[in-house]
Amino acid sequence: MAIAKRGLVLGATAVAVAGVIVTGAGLHLSQSKAFFEESPKEVIDEVWQLIDNTYVDATFNQTDWEAVRTEYLGREYSSQEAAYDAVREMLELLEDPYTRFMDPQEFRNMQIDTSGELTGVGIQITQEEETDEIVVVAPIEDTPAFEAGLRSQDIIVQIDGESTEGMELNDAVSLIRGPVGSDVTLTVRRDDKLIDFDLTRARIEIHPVRYSVNADPEGPIGYIRLTQFSSNAAAEMEDAIADLESQNVVGYVLDLRSNPGGLLYSSIEIARMWLDEGGIVSTVNRQGVADEEFANNRALTDKPLVVLVDGGSASASEILSGALQDNDRAQLVGTQTFGKGLVQSVRSLPDGSGVAITIAKYLTPSGRDINQQGIEPDISVELSEEQQEELSDNRDRIGTLEDPQYRRAQELLLQTVRAGQNTAIEPQQ
Repeated sequence: MAIAKRGLVLGATAVAVAGVIVTGAGLHLSQSKAFFEESPKEVIDEVWQLIDNTYVDATFNQTDWEAVRTEYLGREYSSQEAAYDAVREMLELLEDPYTRFMDPQEFRNMQIDTSGELTGVGIQITQEEETDEIVVVAPIEDTPAFEAGLRSQDIIVQIDGESTEGMELNDAVSLIRGPVGSDVTLTVRRDDKLIDFDLTRARIEIHPVRYSVNADPEGPIGYIRLTQFSSNAAAEMEDAIADLESQNVVGYVLDLRSNPGGLLYSSIEIARMWLDEGGIVSTVNRQGVADEEFANNRALTDKPLVVLVDGGSASASEILSGALQDNDRAQLVGTQTFGKGLVQSVRSLPDGSGVAITIAKYLTPSGRDINQQGIEPDISVELSEEQQEELSDNRDRIGTLEDPQYRRAQELLLQTVRAGQNTAIEPQQ
């Protein structure tokens, strides 16, 4: 059974600004909102059935899921809010931070248009499973969070002075989000230091692809930076490659650093632009392999490629980089990726609430399960604290020879270009 790619979300959870795709629940959508409000148990049963039918773990975290339904439907609920609390309590039994219930206000916060116009401070956050800490996956470029200097793996310890200890992820998102032009202060722990970031919320128009030509004596190099896998990412990537091909670049550096992910179908479409053949990703649900995606002989270029990754490269970024690495299409330079190999489906409920459910995990073409493991680069290049601050303060240096990770990627790319030229010449000698 194939899974519809447009219903799947791969970005690391949270979603102070991240876009998601919303799909219908498919069980009781004909029932009216009023009926749900009059019958609080309906939302509990609706969510229970969705979990029962689609959750990736058939053991439900070693929980007797039938007994859970009996217990929660056997209670009396005085209000819809009490039922919402019960749903959240029920989902906690799964011990999965990515499977979560959203009341109508929280769900509206999630319904952000993936066309590229977002509202917020410009970060994606997740909740660490073991510590429950709120962790920055990555800031999105040209947003208040990015410009202020927030980084992947920063731990948010306070929001406007309120401690995040014991806070639910959705509550953190609600506190971070707010009207355009309003202010929020995030206090983060970075290593052993506490840092305050005063941010002004903004409406952000995001173009996920930026590209340029970097001159080199051995030929022009195409540099493409992909910041997230939104619905317009594939079209912008196609345009970038076409333009760079017309400028006769000798090879490419694809920068996925701090790219927190996005839409599954977007990562597949972009992988096909670089691969003529081979697997891209397999999606595995509790019944087994549900879907496999392959290249379709429509690559836009076969020129040498090096990919930059780091700890902020998550989910859809890991699908793309894993596919390119496993098919020997590209070498990876940088640091280990984030390690999020789970797929969520976001379902709307008739009363305006919603639920995100982990329905599958994905494997790279070689069968690697990278959840909580990440992908190791072929060549590791760590940035020092000083180098990170330098690039954060001087963004125009990213993707230039003043960027140590890019510099190493360019060196590697030119080695590959030279090796290819020598191979081409040998038969004539």
